[in-house]
Amino acid sequence: MDKIFLNGMKAETLIGVYDWEREQMQTLVLDLVIGIPEKTAVSDNIDDTIHYADVCDAVRSSLKNQQFLLLEALAEHVAELVLQDFGAQWIRVRIIKPGILPDVREVGVEIERSTDNV
Repeated sequence: MDKIFLNGMKAETLIGVYDWEREQMQTLVLDLVIGIPEKTAVSDNIDDTIHYADVCDAVRSSLKNQQFLLLEALAEHVAELVLQDFGAQWIRVRIIKPGILPDVREVGVEIERSTDNV
Protein backbone atom coordinates (compact mmCIF):
# COMPACT_ATOMS: atom_id res chain seq x y z
CA MET A 1 0.00 0.00 0.00
CA ASP A 2 1.26 3.46 -0.88
CA LYS A 3 1.09 6.08 1.83
CA ILE A 4 1.38 9.80 2.32
CA PHE A 5 2.11 11.35 5.67
CA LEU A 6 1.69 14.59 7.56
CA ASN A 7 3.92 14.83 10.63
CA GLY A 8 3.83 17.48 13.30
CA MET A 9 0.55 19.06 12.22
CA LYS A 10 -0.70 21.37 14.95
CA ALA A 11 -4.41 21.73 15.60
CA GLU A 12 -6.45 23.34 18.34
CA THR A 13 -9.45 21.86 20.09
CA LEU A 14 -11.20 21.74 23.42
CA ILE A 15 -10.14 18.47 25.04
CA GLY A 16 -9.81 16.91 28.47
CA VAL A 17 -11.71 15.37 31.32
CA TYR A 18 -10.72 17.92 33.94
CA ASP A 19 -12.43 21.31 34.26
CA TRP A 20 -9.10 23.16 34.08
CA GLU A 21 -8.35 21.47 30.73
CA ARG A 22 -11.64 22.65 29.30
CA GLU A 23 -11.14 26.34 30.08
CA GLN A 24 -9.40 27.04 26.77
CA MET A 25 -8.41 25.41 23.51
CA GLN A 26 -5.31 23.25 23.59
CA THR A 27 -2.80 22.74 20.82
CA LEU A 28 -2.28 19.12 19.86
CA VAL A 29 0.30 17.64 17.51
CA LEU A 30 -0.92 15.10 14.97
CA ASP A 31 0.95 12.65 12.78
CA LEU A 32 -1.16 11.11 10.03
CA VAL A 33 -0.14 8.29 7.72
CA ILE A 34 -2.74 7.79 4.99
CA GLY A 35 -3.09 4.90 2.56
CA ILE A 36 -3.60 6.12 -1.00
CA PRO A 37 -4.46 4.39 -4.26
CA GLU A 38 -1.43 2.81 -5.94
CA LYS A 39 -2.52 4.27 -9.28
CA THR A 40 -1.26 7.66 -8.07
CA ALA A 41 2.35 6.64 -8.65
CA VAL A 42 1.54 5.45 -12.17
CA SER A 43 -0.79 8.24 -13.26
CA ASP A 44 1.23 11.15 -11.82
CA ASN A 45 -2.11 12.98 -11.58
CA ILE A 46 -2.96 15.07 -8.53
CA ASP A 47 -6.62 14.09 -8.87
CA ASP A 48 -5.71 10.46 -8.16
CA THR A 49 -4.30 11.18 -4.71
CA ILE A 50 -5.25 12.88 -1.47
CA HIS A 51 -4.25 16.52 -1.14
CA TYR A 52 -2.15 17.20 1.96
CA ALA A 53 -3.38 20.75 2.38
CA ASP A 54 -7.04 19.73 2.08
CA VAL A 55 -6.58 17.12 4.81
CA CYS A 56 -4.90 19.68 7.09
CA ASP A 57 -7.62 22.23 6.52
CA ALA A 58 -10.43 19.72 7.10
CA VAL A 59 -8.90 18.27 10.27
CA ARG A 60 -8.08 21.66 11.77
CA SER A 61 -11.52 23.05 10.95
CA SER A 62 -13.32 20.02 12.34
CA LEU A 63 -11.31 19.92 15.57
CA LYS A 64 -11.78 23.63 16.15
CA ASN A 65 -15.55 23.08 16.11
CA GLN A 66 -15.57 19.93 18.26
CA GLN A 67 -15.12 19.07 21.92
CA PHE A 68 -13.66 15.84 23.22
CA LEU A 69 -13.06 14.30 26.60
CA LEU A 70 -10.54 11.70 25.44
CA LEU A 71 -7.73 11.64 22.90
CA GLU A 72 -9.01 8.23 21.83
CA ALA A 73 -12.33 9.75 20.73
CA LEU A 74 -10.54 12.57 18.97
CA ALA A 75 -8.31 10.12 17.09
CA GLU A 76 -11.35 8.09 16.03
CA HIS A 77 -13.01 11.29 14.76
CA VAL A 78 -9.95 12.20 12.67
CA ALA A 79 -9.66 8.67 11.27
CA GLU A 80 -13.32 8.61 10.24
CA LEU A 81 -13.09 12.06 8.68
CA VAL A 82 -10.12 11.14 6.48
CA LEU A 83 -11.46 7.70 5.53
CA GLN A 84 -14.92 8.97 4.64
CA ASP A 85 -14.29 12.44 3.25
CA PHE A 86 -11.07 11.75 1.36
CA GLY A 87 -11.51 8.15 0.27
CA ALA A 88 -8.41 6.93 2.07
CA GLN A 89 -8.01 3.17 2.27
CA TRP A 90 -6.19 3.12 5.61
CA ILE A 91 -4.99 5.60 8.22
CA ARG A 92 -2.74 5.75 11.25
CA VAL A 93 -3.50 8.67 13.57
CA ARG A 94 -1.03 9.62 16.29
CA ILE A 95 -1.99 12.47 18.57
CA ILE A 96 0.35 14.08 21.08
CA LYS A 97 -0.83 16.26 23.95
CA PRO A 98 2.40 18.03 24.90
CA GLY A 99 3.19 19.36 28.35
CA ILE A 100 0.09 18.00 30.07
CA LEU A 101 1.90 16.03 32.81
CA PRO A 102 4.79 17.26 34.94
CA ASP A 103 8.12 15.71 33.99
CA VAL A 104 6.56 13.99 30.94
CA ARG A 105 7.44 15.50 27.56
CA GLU A 106 4.31 14.27 25.85
CA VAL A 107 1.42 11.86 26.15
CA GLY A 108 -0.78 10.63 23.38
CA VAL A 109 -2.60 7.93 21.53
CA GLU A 110 -2.15 6.10 18.23
CA ILE A 111 -4.81 4.22 16.31
CA GLU A 112 -5.04 2.52 12.93
CA ARG A 113 -8.22 2.19 10.92
CA SER A 114 -9.13 1.00 7.44
CA THR A 115 -12.20 1.15 5.29
CA ASP A 116 -12.97 -2.32 6.65
CA ASN A 117 -13.48 -0.73 10.11
CA VAL A 118 -15.79 2.09 9.05
